[in-house]
Amino acid sequence: MKVTDFDYQLDESLIAQTPLENRDQSKLMILNRKTGEIEHKKFFDIIDYLEPGDALVLNDTKVIPARLIGEKEDTKAAIEVLLLKDLGEDTWVTLAKPAKRIKLGTIVNFGNGLLKAKCVKIEDDGIRHFKLIYQGIFLEILDKLGNMPLPPYIHENLKDKNRYQTVYAKNIGSAAAPTAGLHFTTELLEKIKAKGINVLFITLHVGLGTFRPVMVNDIKEHTMHSEYYSMSLEVANKLNEVRANGKKIIAVGTTSTRTLETIATKFGKFQEASGNTNIFIYPGYEFKGIDALITNFHLPKSTLVMLVSAFSKKEYILSAYQIAQEYKYRFFSFGDAMFIK
Repeated sequence: MKVTDFDYQLDESLIAQTPLENRDQSKLMILNRKTGEIEHKKFFDIIDYLEPGDALVLNDTKVIPARLIGEKEDTKAAIEVLLLKDLGEDTWVTLAKPAKRIKLGTIVNFGNGLLKAKCVKIEDDGIRHFKLIYQGIFLEILDKLGNMPLPPYIHENLKDKNRYQTVYAKNIGSAAAPTAGLHFTTELLEKIKAKGINVLFITLHVGLGTFRPVMVNDIKEHTMHSEYYSMSLEVANKLNEVRANGKKIIAVGTTSTRTLETIATKFGKFQEASGNTNIFIYPGYEFKGIDALITNFHLPKSTLVMLVSAFSKKEYILSAYQIAQEYKYRFFSFGDAMFIK
């Protein structure tokens, strides 16, 4: 199976540069994953496709302002550091640019020394481990110095940092937003609960995989970077109950999907669990944890297009993407949504 099998041509004017003023006013494409049949709705119509007793599973990770611009302490050369994963004890896995300037022991200053980072480990592909040095509360310093890590295809400045957070973001640790969740408002979630749908939260901290293209021709040779996930006992018990009652589990986003599938595959059911997952889902994969999926429109040749193609059919997905362009859907992180049922 080749990466080029998941390519498509995109009119770049359809790449959403800014979020809509009202989150739930996005367009919503409904795709029947078995037949390829398509409907066109608004996102707030999602409630009509959820039934009492179903479970709607959302990723409550919170994005940190993970992009830092600093300078080498010795040469004053400009360095960009993207914080990816907290290893504990103020040590982080990062993506550094230009990485070739960062050697073991290199110190980078941010905010005139308000924060310093010392390189303690070097890995391939621009990955550097930094030990952070600062006085005070790290998250307060980061909030002052850091920028939201918007994807490289977004060229507009984000006026409100909270628009790159879901309204239910809680657990700090992501280097990117779980973007399918950006469409929900607090009011819409309350209506969904009032209809008798179980609104449940898991956590997956989005990491390096979001920023890395597939660099191999044969997708089976691609290695996903691991990301931290967790599920509580309460959520696990409710999901098992929903499944036992013959109701549906609807994942909001590929991150929720990967968490649910990781746990269902590992244990044969849902249970309290946490750890790191590098699950890679592509056509041929048998889904064990989800029955439907809410997701955005993803980049060509990305692991996310491969995941949704596994859940439906590649032909249906690529056809739907073409139709979405004809109907002027907005693509990628701040774009419109698809419900694959």
